[in-house]
Amino acid sequence: MMREEIEKVIEEVKDRVVEWRRYFHQYPELSFHEVKTAEKISEILSSFGNLEISRPVQNSVVADLKGAGEGKTLAIRSDIDALPIKEENEFEFSSKNPGVMHACGHDGHIAIVLGTAYVLSRLKDKLKGKVRFIFQPAEEVPPGGAKELVEKGVLEGVDYIIGQHLWTYLPVGKVGIVYGPMMASDDIFRLKIIGKGGHAAMPHQTVDPIAISAQVISNLQYIVSRELDPIEPVVITVGKIAGGTTDNVIPNEVEMAGTVRVLNPEVRKKIPEALERIIKGIVTAHRASYEFYFEFGYGPVINDERVVKIVEDVTKSLYGEEALEKIKPVMVGEDFSAYLEKVPGAFIFVGAKNEEKGIIYPHHHPRFNIDEDALEIALRILVYSAFELVEKF
Repeated sequence: MMREEIEKVIEEVKDRVVEWRRYFHQYPELSFHEVKTAEKISEILSSFGNLEISRPVQNSVVADLKGAGEGKTLAIRSDIDALPIKEENEFEFSSKNPGVMHACGHDGHIAIVLGTAYVLSRLKDKLKGKVRFIFQPAEEVPPGGAKELVEKGVLEGVDYIIGQHLWTYLPVGKVGIVYGPMMASDDIFRLKIIGKGGHAAMPHQTVDPIAISAQVISNLQYIVSRELDPIEPVVITVGKIAGGTTDNVIPNEVEMAGTVRVLNPEVRKKIPEALERIIKGIVTAHRASYEFYFEFGYGPVINDERVVKIVEDVTKSLYGEEALEKIKPVMVGEDFSAYLEKVPGAFIFVGAKNEEKGIIYPHHHPRFNIDEDALEIALRILVYSAFELVEKF
C-alpha cells in the first residue's frame, strides 16, 4: 500500500521536476552568486508546506521536514551553481545569462531534490524521523559551499547524508555505485622557477628556467611511479605553464600550476613534501631558486558501506539488478566530501547519457545536456532511500 501512495505522489510531481530543471537551466548563476537561484528554490519549497526553511549561509537554502514518528535524521544534498561557459545548445530553455551555463547537471540536481522534498512533504504522516534538504552554493569553486555549511552546523543532529550526481558517462537507466572511496581529493599547487634570463644564443650566461621546468615536470611523475604503492590511485598533473616572450630570449622566470588527485587520505598527506623535495633538488642543482605554494582543496569522497548498501538495495528493488553499475572510483573532485567527513553517507551517479538522442557530451562542455528521463529515476531512488534510512537503518 505504501508503495502505491509514493508512486501516486511521484506521478503528481514528475512533470514539474522537468519544468523546474528547465527553469534553472535558463537562469544559471556562478558559484557564490546564486542569489536568484536560492530565492526561487526557497519560493518553491515554501509552496509545499510542512517545511521549516532557513538560509544558514549566503545563497544556501535548507529545509527541514519532521515526520509523524520517531526515527533517524537524513540529509539530502543538491548543489546549485553553474559554470562560466557559453552554451552552444539551441533549446527553448537554453541559458539566458551570457557566458554562464549549467554544464554539469546541477540544474537537474536542484529539480530532483525539490521533487523529493515535495513527495516526502506530501507523505509526512507516513514518515518516521526527519529529513533535511540542503541546497548548497559553490560546489564548483574551492573552498566550496559544503565546508561553510558544515561549519555553520548544517549537519547537527544528522545521522546520514545522501547525494547524487547526474552522470553522462553512464547511459540513462544505469545507476553507478561505489563502496568506500569514490572520488578523489582536489588539491592544487603553484610553482615559480626563478632563473637568470639572457640571449638564447648564449645559454651559458643564463640560468634557464624553461629547461629547469622541463626537468621538474618530468621528475614529478616519479612520485607516482616510484615513491607510492602502485595500487594507490594518484594523479599529478601540471595543467598550466607560462614563461618567455619570444624565440630568442631566455626568460627570467617560468610559472606553472597543477593539480593532485588522491583517494587515500594518508597518501594525500605525503604529497606536498614529496613535490617540494623534488622541486628543490632540481632547481638548486641548476643554480635557480623557486617559490612553491600548495593548497589542500576538497577531500576524497568516501562512501559509508552500510548506507551504500541501502541505496543499492533500493535501486535493485525499483529497477532490477541490471540497473546497477558497480563502477570504479573516478579522480574528479566533489565537495560532498565535506559532509562525509562528519557523518556517514553515500554519493551515487545516475546515468544521464543517451546516444540516440545525441546526449553524448561530457560534463563542462558547452553542449552538455542530460536525458531528462534520469530525473525521475533519481527522484524515485532518493524518495525510497529516505524512507529506508530514517525508519530502518
